[in-house]
Amino acid sequence: MATRPVFIANPTQSKQNHSLKNLVDIQNVDFKWFAGFALLQKQKCIESLHNALKAKNANIHNVLEISSKSKDKLGVALSAFNLMMSSPQHTNKSNQADKYFSVECAFQSSKIFQTAEPASLPVQYLDLLDKTSKEAKTDPRLKNSGAIIGFNFKGQHWDNQPLTAFYDWLYITALTAHPEYHQPLLSYDAFTDIEFNPKKSINCQAHAVALFCALLRRGLLDKVMQSQSQFLRIYDDTIELTS
Repeated sequence: MATRPVFIANPTQSKQNHSLKNLVDIQNVDFKWFAGFALLQKQKCIESLHNALKAKNANIHNVLEISSKSKDKLGVALSAFNLMMSSPQHTNKSNQADKYFSVECAFQSSKIFQTAEPASLPVQYLDLLDKTSKEAKTDPRLKNSGAIIGFNFKGQHWDNQPLTAFYDWLYITALTAHPEYHQPLLSYDAFTDIEFNPKKSINCQAHAVALFCALLRRGLLDKVMQSQSQFLRIYDDTIELTS
């Protein structure tokens, strides 16, 4: 048996409370685990998790796995390894094409490390933006550069707190630029990521998708994504954010 969190976009409003806890419901679900690294084994685990969730919740019918292991093409496309975003190339050459990279590459290249050597300045590996998603995620420097003290993306600094804020914002920024995925996502009741284990990781693409759907359904997406300060408001339970 194993336990994984399931993320449910909450479309209802409670006294205009649009805090993160009100936007996304998280259920921990126990299910039968199928050992092995093969794709078939992972997909058996996903099916087992989804069936266990539906057995507990009569109102949940459609569940989408957000990962490269998903049986659904939409779920695979929305993996952080595959979901692409762009950055305009500011040069004197008008025909310079925009630069495209995955959410995974953007996230890994945005990490700011406090290097192990006391006299060294913080370091950021911007070259990861030009790598494949797998290369960026497995780059050995990420594990050998000390603690992560923040993030910097396109010159904008993000603190480590709230814990998932930067990753959620980065993922939602990318997803917002892909309107072809918006309406299909609203047909799903819940989202999973079979590889995400909260005992080992902090950020989760399935959580970011559920948050996106909740904001979209409430008509808050454009307002929340206007600025960093507006986005961070949803992580403060004491603030009421009106649509």
